[in-house]
Amino acid sequence: MTTSSADKKYLRSLGHKLKPVVTVAGKGLNENVVAEIDRALRDHELIKIKLAVGDRTAKKVTIEKICQRCESQLIQSIGHMLLLYRKADKPNPKLSNLLR
Repeated sequence: MTTSSADKKYLRSLGHKLKPVVTVAGKGLNENVVAEIDRALRDHELIKIKLAVGDRTAKKVTIEKICQRCESQLIQSIGHMLLLYRKADKPNPKLSNLLR
């Protein structure tokens, strides 16, 4: 799942107005959080996640785990916010952030 720099620029512009749908906090990345991220990616394709996991190293490891476990692509990471993308098999026009 690779996207060109032009695609990433377009996705970043769409993600700018989004609010975080999931927060990963002190308890870290557990099965419930992964399930919620997976559901949000399935419904919306492009989501914003807020991370509050500590230092940069912990943040980097958490981002890698999220991308690997949810089979998603990191589009942007600024501060404590992540923008993730995963193409849906059958996007719902009412829910997808790409089709609205």
